[in-house]
Formats: sequence, C-alpha cells, structure tokens
Amino acid sequence: MIKSLLAGLFVGAALTSSALPVSAAVDNDLPVRWNTGGAVWSTNQGAVDTYLETGDVTDRGLQGGLQNSGWTADEVRDGMKKTYDVDLIGVTRFLYSDEGVKFLKNQSTSYFPYWSMNTYAVQALRSAIIEDARDGEISSAGIMTALPTDMRLADFCGTYTGAQNVCAEGRCQGDAQCTSLLSWYVFLPACIQANQMADPVAEVRTTLPPPLRWLSPCPSAASGEPRPQGLLQVLLSAPGYPRGFLLFKRPWVPPPAAGCG
Repeated sequence: MIKSLLAGLFVGAALTSSALPVSAAVDNDLPVRWNTGGAVWSTNQGAVDTYLETGDVTDRGLQGGLQNSGWTADEVRDGMKKTYDVDLIGVTRFLYSDEGVKFLKNQSTSYFPYWSMNTYAVQALRSAIIEDARDGEISSAGIMTALPTDMRLADFCGTYTGAQNVCAEGRCQGDAQCTSLLSWYVFLPACIQANQMADPVAEVRTTLPPPLRWLSPCPSAASGEPRPQGLLQVLLSAPGYPRGFLLFKRPWVPPPAAGCG
C-alpha cells in the first residue's frame, strides 16, 4: 500500500510541473527577475550558485536583493544552505491539503512565474518544494534550484508590491526581514518542515498509548516522583544562521543530570 501511495505522490509531483503552460515549463534558469515598474533585471541560477558556493556576489539584482533583505550577505547565504529533514509524503500531503494551498497562495503574493504570473503560482512553488524533498531534505537553495520556470518578483501597477509574506510571523524584525524575497527564502523550508503532515497509515493503532510525560531526572520534593517538564521552544541556532527564529514548539527531554539539588 505504501509503495502505491508513493508512486501516486511521484506522479502527482510530475503532473504539477506538466500542468504549467509549455512556455513556462521550458525556461527555468532565472530564479528571480526583479520587476519594478518598467525595469526588469534578471538574476540567473549561475550567479546564485556562485554566491552560495563562494560568497561572491557577481550579479546586480542579487546584490540589491541582499542589501534589502534585512540580513547580512553571510547570514542569507548560511540560511539558504541550511538543510531540514522532511518526509516526502508528509510534505506532499500538506501542500495538497486545503491548508497547504492556502499557505502556498499566501507565500506567492509577489513572487510567481514570470509569464503566467499568479495563475500558476501555487503549482510552481509546490512543484519546487516537492522536487527538493525527494531525498528527505529541503533547503532554500534546493527549492530555488528546483523551480520549474522563470520567476519574477513583481512590484508594479499598484497591484503587486514586491513584498512577500515571511512565514515566521512575529519572528522577523523590521520591514526588510519580514517582506524581502531573500528573507522569505531563508524561512520557507523551516516552515515546510514544521507543517508537514504525518502519515495516517503510520498512526493507526489497536490500542492507544498512555500520555507522554517529559520528566526531569530530579524527583519532586513532595512525592519523590520525577517532575513533569513543559514544552521548550526550539531555536534554529546553526553557526552563522540568523538568530532568534522561534518557529514551533517541540517536547524537550532534558539531558542526564549530574545531581539533583
């Protein structure tokens, strides 16, 4: 059953790309075309790869994007290279759910396919995320590389503002961090990881397990029993990564204590 489900998911991912118009499904070497008013500056994938590999910024549009990101160039680079473990089935289930479609629409307000614009924005972004998740990991750089078509960041006609909805609401500071394209890219994979849906097949049980209690190694003074611990917010604290990103909560199991006071 799992094999057939996986096969169906891979077919669905393939259809996502094939559902795009022929003109949109051919060109995919321009992950960002910075579109402001009548001006367009295209950043190709090679310039992005050079920046991620060496730190050198060789493209005018990318340089402007970094300057307006709210982070240093090194912080954006480290954030885009950071990988997150995911389950392909869980990611795909979320992105095809009602909540997932709503999420994708919210995440593509100003960033969408260059030619078809927001008509196929959901399909394009979903396709890139699923493609990158095939190996069990995702990253901002991987999602960008997997884009099925050229993309634009639109700021024109009073309809599109060039602002993206960074998904870590309340965790960014200032307009640049909370709306810029590169800041949006840095946060995106962490939000996908946090929202992936567990496989319902794996959740089927004949009996329900007892409630989990996260215990301290030190006994309670009153009862002598281990003390229950609460939830601790998880910090994404990779070296060089922008600090203070509290995206979701996870039960914390304390390390063995040297002694109890």
